[in-house]
Amino acid sequence: MLAALTTLLLCQLAGEVCVRWLQLPVPGPVAGMLLLFCLLLARGGPGDELKTTSQTLLGHLSLLFVPAGTGIVLHLARVGDEWLALLLALVLSTLATLLVTAWTMQWCRRFGGGDA
Repeated sequence: MLAALTTLLLCQLAGEVCVRWLQLPVPGPVAGMLLLFCLLLARGGPGDELKTTSQTLLGHLSLLFVPAGTGIVLHLARVGDEWLALLLALVLSTLATLLVTAWTMQWCRRFGGGDA
């Protein structure tokens, strides 16, 4: 488990370093995920230890939403003042995500052999 966590954190660190060094307009963890993806492609997929560690982390993912929920409750008056902008941002980002996901799926089916 320690080696898998180290791999994940090193990919995140490498992503942060690349983003800051190259001044890219993306978050460091996103670049780190891309690096991890490339690493996994080169290795032929994740090992058993990385699979187990990732599943354990995903099982506790809901804990990461506690600070966000606390922040919303703490700033409830501001949310009430800006509810329309927040609602619009949520709806538009959800629609954009659905469209990009659908287009990506169509592209994968077209160029990936149609098995997906």
